[in-house]
Amino acid sequence: LSTSLGLKTETVAALGAFRKRNEEARRVLSDLQDQKTAVDFAHYRKVLKNQAIIDEVEKAHKAFKPTSYDVKAQIKSIEAVEAKALERAKFTATKVESELADLQATLKNIETSRPIDELTVDDVLKSRPEIAEKVDALLAKSKWDTKGYNDKFGYVTLF
Repeated sequence: LSTSLGLKTETVAALGAFRKRNEEARRVLSDLQDQKTAVDFAHYRKVLKNQAIIDEVEKAHKAFKPTSYDVKAQIKSIEAVEAKALERAKFTATKVESELADLQATLKNIETSRPIDELTVDDVLKSRPEIAEKVDALLAKSKWDTKGYNDKFGYVTLF
């Protein structure tokens, strides 16, 4: 896929690394979401004899406030990577569109061309003048046979 889209190896590697990190983050998130988050202090009050410890832990648990982090730098980094990826994607899209236009032109040319059984020698010589030059050069040297022809197609004489 990467070669058909003309992606650079560094882009393919970056996409693969991103995909791997994304899958790992999703797996960890899923595991954490499946875990039970509520602490059953009533259960510990029944099981443990020292109620003061349970009261202290419950008080600390209720007083706990998660720390918030400033993620602006990470967001800027992600936006920069996203902008670069969009730029490369647009470049790839224009390249694919131009290749598609070339292929459509080639297909139209194939569809509108004459069948091979309707072509004449003059048509072939007009489209490929180097063939006429090569034939003229061989005739000037008095070479009437084409090298390898008899090996490939067999020796045929008509009398």
